[in-house]
Amino acid sequence: MENQFVKIASLIGDPTRAIVMWTLLDGKAFTATELAITANTSPQNISMHLTKLLDAGLLCVEKQGRHKYYRFSNKETAYAIEAMASLIPPAAPEKKKNEQNSPIKHCRTCYDHLAGKIGVAVTESLLQQEIILNLDTKFEISPKGEKWFSDFGINLEDLKRQRRIFLKPCLDWSERKNHIAGSIGSSLLDKMLAEDWLRRTKNSRAIQITGKGEKELLKYFKIVV
Repeated sequence: MENQFVKIASLIGDPTRAIVMWTLLDGKAFTATELAITANTSPQNISMHLTKLLDAGLLCVEKQGRHKYYRFSNKETAYAIEAMASLIPPAAPEKKKNEQNSPIKHCRTCYDHLAGKIGVAVTESLLQQEIILNLDTKFEISPKGEKWFSDFGINLEDLKRQRRIFLKPCLDWSERKNHIAGSIGSSLLDKMLAEDWLRRTKNSRAIQITGKGEKELLKYFKIVV
């Protein structure tokens, strides 16, 4: 186990591979060329790095036509990368003041779920309303929550049948608090996007909150944007 951990840590710790993993948190698949540009390296070098990540089972590749697309092999890998970012030391007071209005810190995606200040606020609201419960550092849906999610238009039974984590806390790297991950977190984000509460931003993980979204976030979660 120790040797395996050292191997994984060394793979992720390489600067080029770390940039690749951070880029893939966008939730989209990228070609080797796109990742080479992001990491500011050559096609030959990025190919070597991608092969190592594939061999370790951290990434998978899909071929469509003439192109190959790389993504995380599973969602748990993405959650681990996001959690690692919480180890970044807090910004100095003067720098933190300048970053308060940063779109990426205010509202963003964390792979397939909502993160940032708004993601954490949604989670805290669900906890305060006892829609979800924090039990021994684990999140669970309360009986009240089962009805709430049904009324909200999310079928919990369908989500439980998925071969993935149902509900878990995910440490937010910018807020240093938990937001919701798992199929519940993914469904909440999908619902908010489908209902036009939120809109994706081109070439960024930052999420825009619409006028409708401001009203609905206040109605359902008591969040003032």
